Amino acid sequence: MIGHLRQMWQSRQNMLRAGILGMNQRNIDYIGRYNQRGNYPIVDDKLRTKLLATEHGVGTPSLRFVVREQHEVRHLKARLDGMSEFVIKPAKGAGGKGILVVSGRAGDRFITPGGREMTIEDISRHVSNTLAGLHSLAGAPDVAIIEERIKLDPLFAEYSYEGIPDIRVVVFLGYPVMAMLRLSTSDSHGKANLHQGAVGVGLDIATGQCAYAVQFDKRVFRHPDTGMQLDSIEIPEWRELLILAARCQEMSGLGYLGADLVLDEEHGPQLLELNARPGLSVQIANGTGLLPRLQAIEQLQCVHSRPAERVDFAMAKFAACPSQTNTSGSDYPCQQQKSSPLS
Repeated sequence: MIGHLRQMWQSRQNMLRAGILGMNQRNIDYIGRYNQRGNYPIVDDKLRTKLLATEHGVGTPSLRFVVREQHEVRHLKARLDGMSEFVIKPAKGAGGKGILVVSGRAGDRFITPGGREMTIEDISRHVSNTLAGLHSLAGAPDVAIIEERIKLDPLFAEYSYEGIPDIRVVVFLGYPVMAMLRLSTSDSHGKANLHQGAVGVGLDIATGQCAYAVQFDKRVFRHPDTGMQLDSIEIPEWRELLILAARCQEMSGLGYLGADLVLDEEHGPQLLELNARPGLSVQIANGTGLLPRLQAIEQLQCVHSRPAERVDFAMAKFAACPSQTNTSGSDYPCQQQKSSPLS
């Protein structure tokens, strides 16, 4: 019993030294302090987020149409006529639940990225279930969003299994403080969800290069399905992507948030959704804690007014390897960092 308590104490001490932000501290000191409850509906409803992003000129997949009532489901066949690629999302879904991606058509059948064929009856049933709240938080009635399908940037073609990789950026007071790339796998069934088995690749804020990578909370060096080396990853248009994330603070009014972004082959960085309660797994993916970075922002005497200025500050302040700040050198932090304080 004494040995077990000693191990628990040592583990806690190691976490404190590593600057790990725990759930209670996140909820009280950051979410509770910096996120006004009145702003939550803006990000908890993907349709409201999308419309707000469009209003603020923040790139987001184009909205095709919205289904709000069950009687509208009977008109789906006509409304989808001529559309070979699209995505259906519940406005109030969470964790990727209820998202249906159609990547092509074969006659009157719809094809998913995994090769599954669906009829219009299947699509209609999915939309009807979405409206009934099957995929929404707390089972509340919902609406179905039909939007443009993201076209995978060729850079990621060999780094993901079926799904589209996304980039989670944690933004604090308008400063991007930590980021990770989430790569879908066969274990995660093509979804970029770390809890289901997706690979989390920690990204150097300074360069967008791989700094660390995990799957099921254990360090990995290759994608489990494609075998690609993860330390060769370097996100293009990195500064522009961080600026987009930084702009989400003014757009949403939230001081502490997670911005989920993707790189579209045609349109570049695009906002998928915002999260007022971003999870803490980004620390595991990066092999380091959030707390020192959050405290560094809190200690600033004067907050930078422009998103680009905040991004430049963060890129310089939180570089995984100082010699690589604002460069694209060949020595990846992922290769230099031999162990994680979280392991």
